[in-house]
Amino acid sequence: MRRARSFISGTIWGGLVGATLAILFAPASGDELREQMRARAERIQSEVNQAAVQRRAELERQLAALRSPQRTEGS
Repeated sequence: MRRARSFISGTIWGGLVGATLAILFAPASGDELREQMRARAERIQSEVNQAAVQRRAELERQLAALRSPQRTEGS
């Protein structure tokens, strides 16, 4: 869980820093810049959603393994 939070936090901070730098150093017009930022935000959102889906699948596998009847020693 800690790794997922770190990833999400890093993604958010990276996006904010990247967006700020893009605004400060952008050679594009306002309309072009807004379109680029929208595309970048959508890409980041997609990556975060994909990471969440993967993490959920991993946790569901772990839960299923814990719920399955475990064999005892000597059986």
